[in-house]
Amino acid sequence: MTPIISVEHLTKSYATSFQALKGINLAINQGEIFALLGPNGAGKTTLINIICGIVSPGDGRVIADGHDIVRDYRAARSKIGLVPQELNTDAFETVWATVNFSRGLFGRAPNAVFIEKLLQDLSLTDKRNSKIRTLSGGMKRRVMIAKALSHEPKILFLDEPTAGVDVELRRDMWALVSNLRTQGCTIILTTHYIEEAEEMADRIGVISKGELILVDEKSALMKKLGKRQLTLHLREPLQNVPSELATWNLELRAEGNDLVYIFEDSHASDISVLLQRLSGLGIHFKDLQTDQSSLEDIFVSLVSTRT
Repeated sequence: MTPIISVEHLTKSYATSFQALKGINLAINQGEIFALLGPNGAGKTTLINIICGIVSPGDGRVIADGHDIVRDYRAARSKIGLVPQELNTDAFETVWATVNFSRGLFGRAPNAVFIEKLLQDLSLTDKRNSKIRTLSGGMKRRVMIAKALSHEPKILFLDEPTAGVDVELRRDMWALVSNLRTQGCTIILTTHYIEEAEEMADRIGVISKGELILVDEKSALMKKLGKRQLTLHLREPLQNVPSELATWNLELRAEGNDLVYIFEDSHASDISVLLQRLSGLGIHFKDLQTDQSSLEDIFVSLVSTRT
């Protein structure tokens, strides 16, 4: 399958000699939801802005739906919709006018039915004749999304789309994303709400200090890097882990009242053996609980190893 976005050996340096991107290679498939995660200053927005033609690349090449973003800028850009972090709208225009005008900027013929449906999907119908300056921050964010979708792009970038917005907008936006995905639209998002990436994304990319340090399917990532934890709440505290259990990945917590076993999914069957050994040593527990690593745990672990 030919990727709808192909990034090859992409670099970006600024006049200050700061290297924002370092040899990025990335392929994004048509119709997938791809989440790009990374701390502030990692290069997420720079990468998005280069693909969208807002920032000039250094070395390397970017292809969007078969079009080189430098040599064939207009064709490439017409395939892309972008919802940036910053709220940047025409304050004295109406909602309808600004969304309709945005569609025309990309050479699309007027389509009142499509615009009306778009405003309806984003709960903007009753604001269609309102001036942008009169809207709340959440409503302005909805207008930004409507503008990005006005020319019916095949690729949609969402750069921190739910930062600082209300729960209702977040719910509406993810419903819209799911609907766009079923229509074949490719969606790339950056987010600080890692639970959203965990719920929505097909694949995850992690960028740190300008380098793409990992790209994998979400399920494979959780299986490969995720850990499970068994916590035994002991009847009597222990001073240390018995030498007979030295080969197990065990540690004592809560002043010796909790015995913790950290393991991978493939070793889950070892738990029954561990419990038998504990019983044989006269170590008994009154309760137990298990926990699974989240995507946030994995993300923090990956990034912290690069600092």
